[in-house]
Amino acid sequence: MKASAFVYPWDVNGDPEAPARIAALGAAQVTLASAYHSTRALTPRHPRHRIVTAEHAAVLYPAGDRWSGRALRPYPAGDWAPGDAFGEAAAALADAGLQVHTWVVLAHNSRLGAEHPHTSVVNAYGDRYPWAPCIAQPATRAYLTDLAAEAAVQPGARGTELESLGWYGLAHLHAHDKTAGVGLGDAGQYLMSLCFCPSCHEGYGTRGLDADALAAAVRAALEPVWRGAPFDGGWAGVEKLLGEETANATRAWRDETARTLQEAAVTAVRQAAPEGFQVLLHADPVSYHCGANAGVDPAHILSVADGVVVPCTGGSGLLTPFVREARADTVLAANFTVVSGMGGSPGTLTADAAEARRLGATELRLYHAGLASDGDLEAVRSALAGL
Repeated sequence: MKASAFVYPWDVNGDPEAPARIAALGAAQVTLASAYHSTRALTPRHPRHRIVTAEHAAVLYPAGDRWSGRALRPYPAGDWAPGDAFGEAAAALADAGLQVHTWVVLAHNSRLGAEHPHTSVVNAYGDRYPWAPCIAQPATRAYLTDLAAEAAVQPGARGTELESLGWYGLAHLHAHDKTAGVGLGDAGQYLMSLCFCPSCHEGYGTRGLDADALAAAVRAALEPVWRGAPFDGGWAGVEKLLGEETANATRAWRDETARTLQEAAVTAVRQAAPEGFQVLLHADPVSYHCGANAGVDPAHILSVADGVVVPCTGGSGLLTPFVREARADTVLAANFTVVSGMGGSPGTLTADAAEARRLGATELRLYHAGLASDGDLEAVRSALAGL
């Protein structure tokens, strides 16, 4: 069962032992970040540092000429990933016998929202989410599509994994996050993630909705929630809070917006890529969900991409809707966190992988080879040797 480990360039560059150490895990592939959001990351074995602070979302390679004169463009990395950090790391990992695929984060960019506030999702109360670009806006869609093509098809890469290729919303590991005071559940998260920027105003109109009336309805629906009232979870809860017809109209608009962006981005990657280049999406099979694992319709996304990377830490049940729509050559990668301190369970990886394979997974993804302790990596080595 093929496995790939997630890696940042700063895990490798400046550490001559890193490529061999990663190869010794038993994974055939690495998924190496080429475009990534802001983060503060531990590097427990690096000879020169222990903490890397990526101050803003950035590309980890020199951006190309296509961005000349454009207002929305990727930001270069600072001293945490200077020059062609991706290319340097990719070459070292390939020399160690590892196949390299790019890891591209798209609709998740706090600096873009800070410098271009109009690009952000705006909730029903008028609050902007600077980390969440609105994927309905034409200029933002063009930026994301071009970024996908460029960041995915870097020299030496044999494939790509596109993260956050869909709606981002309220949920976000933001700086010193203090948003858990009221339990919103799926229904509340959806309502707080609905966007009311000008593009979405227009989009709701195409579905027969008045955007101002919809925003008022969202605020009214959420008022009891702020006071702690219980409410139904899941999509049934959204329908109860908004009314079935209105709820389904909002979902139809958002689903169509995400689907067409996914189609455009994957097409752009394929046009830029060599023959046989693999394109996967980080995905959630519930289309109204927001976040890094974009909500998708399984049948649709598997008709567009070569497969999906599915979050399976804590259980592999999300694989099942994709398995029902898979072709013989579809990649269904079960993604397991293997960092104990981040809620992972490397010690049960053998059993977890076996269960994922039983449910239909064809590959494994391991998050994250650079962040894990030596003990966690030894557990991964042992599990992969047994597989």
